[in-house]
Amino acid sequence: MPIPGTDLFEFPPLWDGAPAWLTKPVLLALLAAVIVCGLGWAAFARPRLVPRGLQNAGEYAYVFVRDQIARPFLGADADRWMGFLLTLFLLTLTWNLMGVVPLIQFPVASHIAFPAVLAAVVYAIKLYLGFKHQGFAGFFRNAMFPPGLPKALALVLYAPIELIYIFVTAPFTHAVRLFANMFAGHMLLAFFSAVGFWFTIAHPTLPGFPVGVLGVAVTCLLTAFEMFIQFLQAYLFTMLAAMYLGDALRPAH
Repeated sequence: MPIPGTDLFEFPPLWDGAPAWLTKPVLLALLAAVIVCGLGWAAFARPRLVPRGLQNAGEYAYVFVRDQIARPFLGADADRWMGFLLTLFLLTLTWNLMGVVPLIQFPVASHIAFPAVLAAVVYAIKLYLGFKHQGFAGFFRNAMFPPGLPKALALVLYAPIELIYIFVTAPFTHAVRLFANMFAGHMLLAFFSAVGFWFTIAHPTLPGFPVGVLGVAVTCLLTAFEMFIQFLQAYLFTMLAAMYLGDALRPAH
């Protein structure tokens, strides 16, 4: 039985002669963007006083992002950034959930390029807001020299660590956290699905059939768990984005 490996994440162009970048993950990423835009239009193009259907679901999503993500980190600025944060959350969630949709079965965020692009956008906005609201020098001064910390200690120890955090650790972990969880989850689902398929359908034997049934059962349980992780990672990715924006608007120290 071939063991699922990293070849699960390698895709050729959609057709012969197509650009090398035009692959299934790119198509799914664009499809997810269209779905999010379409659902947003369907939910809020003609809002009713008493919400129903998609408007009701859309308002639940809006309130969740506003109360659980935006307001705790952005305070009075939360409403100004709701369009960005809600879009970020819904797009990331849709990318993730594509991993458990029949026939699609590929989480877009398991390709590092996609969460890296989103993290880079958040990072660029963070720096822009930080320089705009705190000034170029003020942004680095507030980050590297917090009040109450001796200047010598800050200069020797704290400031270099904070610089590494600002320019390397924060954007890197923002992207990799989402990517790694989606990558690992997809690998696990693929492995146990292959075990179930091989021992129950492709090569059934009396000793192997219980193993196949166990593989199917574990796949079902992992799918449910993976859906929870997909939602959680979309939430955490958006929460970190809100936290970075809040730190840029108002220095943490």
